Amino acid sequence: MGLSDYTTLSRQRGLTREMQLIANNIANSATTGYRQQGVMFSEYVQRTDEPGGSVSMSLGEVKNTSFAQGTLTRTSSQYDFAIEGDGFFLVQAPGGERLTRAGAFVVGPEGDMMTPDGYAVLDSGGAPVFVPPNATDLAVGQDGTLSSDGQPIGQLGVVQPVNPAAMAREGGVLFRADEGYEPVENPRVMQGFVESSNVDSILQVARMIEVQRAYEMGQNFLQREDERVRAAIKAFVK
Repeated sequence: MGLSDYTTLSRQRGLTREMQLIANNIANSATTGYRQQGVMFSEYVQRTDEPGGSVSMSLGEVKNTSFAQGTLTRTSSQYDFAIEGDGFFLVQAPGGERLTRAGAFVVGPEGDMMTPDGYAVLDSGGAPVFVPPNATDLAVGQDGTLSSDGQPIGQLGVVQPVNPAAMAREGGVLFRADEGYEPVENPRVMQGFVESSNVDSILQVARMIEVQRAYEMGQNFLQREDERVRAAIKAFVK
């Protein structure tokens, strides 16, 4: 296998990974709070003893997440919340505290506010948010303060990761902030709204077509190179 083959194969591998992410983005285009993913390509240059002195390969190993805000959609549900601007809701997942922009919450039979997956929603102090059984007319202030009949009953935790680029995605709409997080100073929480996925389906489909064409070009090159090598070997044997 020649150096040109290795170069093409490295590109094919990156395109395959990007196609997988694009397909996942499109599949989650209607998922509340989903953040679009992409692939960052980088170039790796290796010195060789071949003519030219070096070979260049492309690497598509790093995932890039877009944190652009999605459309805020009105639902009128008193347990649906959306953050306008910076910030994430804080929830308690089995592996620890996680951040999410998906604010379609429910209240369990014991009064605990939770995600549809059963993860507890945490308040500004890191404790589970509790809604009393007799609470009526639940309302939320801009800062996330929950109240019932005009009396405060808690405050939704709205936080910001110290290093957003270092967050790791878990479970589609959950993120793990290994470098920590801090409270958002002036959050804007809206009740009766949820944030839609920030996936641009049209652009993603267009990119999928571009990736597919690029992959096919790579396959055609590898096939022609294989035929050339086979022909050279046959000619040498004769």
